[in-house]
Amino acid sequence: MTVALLCALLMNDPARAQAGGAFLPAGPPHIRAALIAETATPKAGQTITLAISMKPEKGWHGYWENPGDAGVGMSVDWETPPGVKVGAFRHPVPQRLLIAGLMNHVYEHDYAILIDVAVPAGLAKGTIVPVRGKAHWLACTDSICVPEQDDISTTLTIGDGAFTADDRARFDGFRANLPRPLDSQAHYAVTGDRIAIAVPYPAAAPVGKPWFFALSKERLRYAEPQVVRRTGDMLIVESKMPQDAATSGELDGVLAVSPNIALKIKAVPGAVPAGGEVVGRAGDAAPAADLTFAGILLALGGALLGGLILNIMPCVFPILSLKAISLAKAGGDERQVRREAVAYTGGVMLTCLALGALMLAIRAGGTQVGWAFQLQDPRVIALLLILMVAITLNLAGAFELGTISVGQDKAGQGGASGAFWTGALAAFVATPCSGPFMAAAMGTALLLPWPLALTIFAGLGLGLASPFIAIAWVSALRRLMPRPGNWMNIFRRIMAVPMALTALALLWLLSRQLGPGGIALGIALAVATSVGLVLLGRRQQQGKGMNWAVAGVALVLLGTAAVAAPPLVRSDKQAANEGLAGLPFNEQKLAALRQAKKPVFLYFTADWCLTCKVNEANAIDSDAAKSGFAKAGVAVMVGDWTNADPAISRFLEANGRSGVPLYLYYAPAAAQPQVLPQVLTPATLTALAKG
Repeated sequence: MTVALLCALLMNDPARAQAGGAFLPAGPPHIRAALIAETATPKAGQTITLAISMKPEKGWHGYWENPGDAGVGMSVDWETPPGVKVGAFRHPVPQRLLIAGLMNHVYEHDYAILIDVAVPAGLAKGTIVPVRGKAHWLACTDSICVPEQDDISTTLTIGDGAFTADDRARFDGFRANLPRPLDSQAHYAVTGDRIAIAVPYPAAAPVGKPWFFALSKERLRYAEPQVVRRTGDMLIVESKMPQDAATSGELDGVLAVSPNIALKIKAVPGAVPAGGEVVGRAGDAAPAADLTFAGILLALGGALLGGLILNIMPCVFPILSLKAISLAKAGGDERQVRREAVAYTGGVMLTCLALGALMLAIRAGGTQVGWAFQLQDPRVIALLLILMVAITLNLAGAFELGTISVGQDKAGQGGASGAFWTGALAAFVATPCSGPFMAAAMGTALLLPWPLALTIFAGLGLGLASPFIAIAWVSALRRLMPRPGNWMNIFRRIMAVPMALTALALLWLLSRQLGPGGIALGIALAVATSVGLVLLGRRQQQGKGMNWAVAGVALVLLGTAAVAAPPLVRSDKQAANEGLAGLPFNEQKLAALRQAKKPVFLYFTADWCLTCKVNEANAIDSDAAKSGFAKAGVAVMVGDWTNADPAISRFLEANGRSGVPLYLYYAPAAAQPQVLPQVLTPATLTALAKG
């Protein structure tokens, strides 16, 4: 803080703070500043936007409004004619720069600070309105800081308020870099020297590598690593507080969720949910010492219980039918049951450990992935679909495969091998299920050193395999197992049904990931697999063996199609836009609809806006609203502000809004739209259609 205080003193001394900087010869500043207007000819009474354009030399940087552990933000002493009102600064999202353990909130590239300026009403056209000021800022490199100042000015002439194309495009770029205000209330809670900030954020919205930039000073340790958890429709940012930091009052800041999404929030004291999955750490991991031995044991217990409960989850139960058939086949043979239980447990635990190690390695490389990451890849889904179709046909009796056939000789090497791969498959497809106790356990694992983290993953596998371990070693449970008999053939075919449903679920997942092309690809792979295996079954019925050359070629072709085809059939439509019913927002199209006297319902939304998503699910996408709008001929138009869209930003500003949601209804003959409440119901929308 000494550097910051010294720079502040120098900047307040006009004799020292010249354009070239203190203690340096006068000359051009290291960060050049200029004041520019979005329009040079505003209307009288109009509010326009000005920008202080800042251009640092290479290797130099300027500071955000809260500079962090060191530095000074910009200030301007304005000189304006009477009646001209200059608003507050609007800063773009900063960068983080860590130097010698001090966190700086900086701009190492060209940036612009926006200011709204209200021009007085009643001025005649042609009136000159000068806007000037003395700007002070700090320019720094990694080793030196120079207080700088310069006169900035622009001249406005009262006119028609027109914009040039170049000015509009330039300011559109400036607005795209601003954080967007969050429509929902954030909360924070303090425990000892740690603070947790809960920010409403829809569970389906994308998350990159989040970081919270505090606007309220001395509330967070700026250089302290931040851990972000995700639980339901909430992101929770955790970090440490400075000594004697305030523990009450509002906490302002900007949450940079991803490179394209930054939200301006205002948090108040309140409840913060526990648990959840760690989705991003933009600093070093939280120190493992913060987790007590009891906490680690609790996480391990949660993993064991979570793995046990996975055995009855819909995504895992169909796979367990394979193990149930194997146990029934073994009957009361203790040696075979135990051998297969050990093999099955080995398959489960090795798969859990492999997936956990791969996930930790990917995250260590800087990519944010979570548990079940492998099922987020459509190529893996396509390969699993082929496997599930094959298992379904085998269980239905279309063909026989030795490792899972009912007619297989008991106590052979194939039995243990089949049990191992059944366990591996069960663990592989179990990961998308998030049963009770699992979320907190997996979230804790990501905070631990890798040996302890892998212990948690092993605990999950042990929990998943525990029922079969109990059957193998507890004779009372084993005696409850039914003896082999004809009922096994019936049971086997019954188990083909949930396996087929699993294949259908994978087909649906492909459609969600790839769009309509995913459905076509999945059906093609399923049909090709089915035809090949049915033909194999006919050869087996005729007493012929498998043609391994043909089978190998077919397997290579299917696998290649499953891996290579998904990127080729992916739809251009992104999942984030699903559910946004209506024409994409376009001011010219809106004007044309209004000129045609057509009623229009216009709404603005974003994937990170929780209120927006609730209104869409409960009201806008309801059958009643859709039917009412269709009967009344109401055109629906939607503006998606998930990623910065300058046209939407301008429209929101023109309507007195800085964020979403915004709901407008244009009646056929109305001069101005009706602004609807921020919480919608189907009745609200159907009343518009009737009115």
